[in-house]
Formats: sequence, C-alpha cells, structure tokens
Amino acid sequence: MSQTFVGMPSFPKNAAIAVQDSQLRFNLRKATRTIRGKRASVVEELPDWAELRQAGKAIKDHTLRNLERYLVQMEAAVSAAGGTVHWAKDAEEANRIVAGLVKATGETEVVKVKSMATQEIGLNEALAVEGVTAYETDLAELIVQLGDDWPSHILVPAIHRNRAEIREIFLAKMADVPADLTDEPKALADAARLHLRERFLRAKVAISGANFMIAETGTLVVLESEGNGRMCLTLPETLISVVGIEKLLPAWRDLEVFLQLLPRSSTGERMNPYTSMWTGAVEGQDFHLVLLDNGRTDVLADEVGRQALRCIRCSACLNVCPVYERAGGHAYGSVYPGPIGAILTPQLRGMDTALDRSLPFASSLCGACYDVCPVAIDIPSVLVDLRAKARHPRTERIGMAAAGWVFNRSVRLARAQRFGGRMRKLIPKRLPGPMSGWTDTRDLPDIPQESFRAWWDRTEGGAR
Repeated sequence: MSQTFVGMPSFPKNAAIAVQDSQLRFNLRKATRTIRGKRASVVEELPDWAELRQAGKAIKDHTLRNLERYLVQMEAAVSAAGGTVHWAKDAEEANRIVAGLVKATGETEVVKVKSMATQEIGLNEALAVEGVTAYETDLAELIVQLGDDWPSHILVPAIHRNRAEIREIFLAKMADVPADLTDEPKALADAARLHLRERFLRAKVAISGANFMIAETGTLVVLESEGNGRMCLTLPETLISVVGIEKLLPAWRDLEVFLQLLPRSSTGERMNPYTSMWTGAVEGQDFHLVLLDNGRTDVLADEVGRQALRCIRCSACLNVCPVYERAGGHAYGSVYPGPIGAILTPQLRGMDTALDRSLPFASSLCGACYDVCPVAIDIPSVLVDLRAKARHPRTERIGMAAAGWVFNRSVRLARAQRFGGRMRKLIPKRLPGPMSGWTDTRDLPDIPQESFRAWWDRTEGGAR
C-alpha cells in the first residue's frame, strides 16, 4: 500500500492480466452495480440534487482559491482548542512526524481509522520500520491487511474479494476465530468484531484521516458505517489525524451540503450510520493534526487539473466506470483507482513513470464519471488535458506530426485522399509493426473509392 509502487507495470499491462480473471470481473460487476443502483434511488428522492451538486462545487472551488487563508484559520482554531498542528510537505515528512509522535508515547501499537491519506504516504510500512504495528479497524481494510493485499476501491477496499475468500483469509490469519467459521456475512462480521475488540480496548494511540475539516471552528469530521471509527477516535489517549490540505471547508454551515452529497453518492444511504466530530484535544486526549501537502499545491497550480482536489472520495465514479468494472482497482497501481485515480495520481506523483503516463489513457471518455460526481469534477476534460501533456511514443509523435502537416493545407489533404482512394485495395485489414496494436481490437475502416470532397465537387459544386 505504499504510495510509490516501485516497478509497477503500466495500466495496459496490469489491465490485460486483470481482465482474464473471471472471478474478479464477477465480484466487481456484482458490487458496483448494486452500489450504483442504491445511489440512483436515493438521489432521485431529492428534487434539488442538481442544486446541491453545484453548491458543493462552488464551496470547494471557493476554498481552493483561498486555501492559504483557511489553512491558517484551521491551524489557529485547532491550537486554541488544545490540539497541535504539524505541516508535512511530502510523504517522508508526514511519516517522520507521525512515527515520532507515536514513539514519544512509548507505544508499539496503533489502531487506525480507514484513511486514504495514510495509504497514499505508505504510513503503515513506515511505522513498521520504526517498530510500530498499525492495525486497520475498518472491516474491508482489515481484510486487505490480513490478506497482504492492496485496496482496490475507494469505498470498499476489498471489493475484489468474495465472502468465501474472506473466510479463508480469516482462518489463516486470525488466531481467535472458530475452526467452523462459515462464510455467512454475520459470521464474518462477528469474527472481525471479536478480533478487533481487544485491540480497541488496549490501544493507547489511534491514527485517523478525516472526510472534512472546518476552518471556522477547527473541527474534524469522519463519516463511517461500522462504529470502528468511533472506537478509535474516543478510546485512545493520543489521536493523530493525517489529513490532506484540500479537505477543508470554510464554515460550519458548509458541512450540511456535504452530509447530503457524500452518503448518497458513496453508500447509497440517506445518512451514514456514524458521523464523528471533534475539535482539538477532547476530554484530556492528546490531539495532533498533520496537514499533508504531498503534491497538492502543485495540482492547485494547474488551471485544468486543480478541480481534482474537489474530490470527496465518494467512489461514485468508480461504480459507473466501464473500464474499472473490467480491470479492477489494482490495475491502476495506486490507492486512488478508477476515473478519479486516473487524474489525481499522475498529478500528485508526476507523470515520470510508464504507470503514471498511462493512467490518463485508462478511460473511454464516456463521461459517466462526470454525470455522477457530487462535486461536478469534469474528469474527461482533465483526462484529455493530461493526455496532451504526456510523453508519447516516438512513432506516435511522428505519425501525429505527419497528420498535422497533411491537415494543415487543404491541397495536401485532397492529394492524400486521392492517393488513399487509389491505393485502397493494397491496404491490409491489419496494420503492420507498431500500428498493429490499433487493429488488434478493431477493424480498419474501408477506404472509399471517392472522397466526400471529390463527391461534393463533382455533384454540388458542378450544380453551381
């Protein structure tokens, strides 16, 4: 779950392997279609959904335009409430800060609330190097951790696993489960609850992320469905929250909009079961807030790409994406899979590797992701923009340059069309060499004997 994914193949290579896994495709298809069906039904109940969506977009855009001011306000509010704020420019600094805070307590174990920011920076691995064991407490994250696996979905990290596979993981990795454990959901949930209860009760340090931060009051907000977050946030003596700087909202009243948008878009619920809010050090608890940049200010500087920072991690775009449904989350090589990962990951990490360069092309540009995004991120437009910035293969650059030269003059285009019409019988159905990849999955269109331009000149042109 490290943010670097060193040596990870490109998306096309990962996806080519994933689509051969029929069980994976079945698991993904069943889960994503169920979730998006529930989402559609609860969204339809709200006559002002479009207005809510635009309100969410406007609030996020305003916050990003004034991010520096609201971050300073957030720091002041948390400090006034007895918390301590730390600033981390990158993953290495954030990991160093958190590891230092944990070691200062003398503890060697921490419990964690589901947090994509800590996955992004590879915090669990960094803590392990320092002799600290991090226990995931979200059920899906627990499954991923016990299975030595990677998360493959923003909302449901273990979406690629079915319940029979989960049972086998529990039997292999949990010492306190009954040998006759079945794969019934209730039995699996009870086994996880028993496994985690002892860790909740003995943990002195907890690590969380946050869905939102309120600059006006210094309040952090976590939405979850299982109650594990509530246990982590309240029982330990030290709470460390690692939060991306884009998670800010200016005022308390802004939260109302997102408490409607997020549950409906993510789990298909009108309201999530647990909403936990805390401001600074609560009831004697030692509280630390680590504000994480890790490439976000670079994204903010991009006029087109910055809208990716509006993302509230609802995963609605994953559940409607035909590419994600067939390839799964692991193919993206990032903790942020699917359409949002295809634009967010290359911007956060830079498009320096084959994996990151290929991600903006992991889309059919159908636009379904934009239609369901609760904060109206125009993912297709960002994908196109990132594709233009990508370093393309030399053969492709030569081909596009040649096409540009032809299309730049009508005379050249007319000559090329006449030449193509004369040579059409000699052009094979499957292109040779580097161009063969295009015709491996599609037929080359037939070249007409006469171009539209020639037909127009011969008929309509002659009529004038």
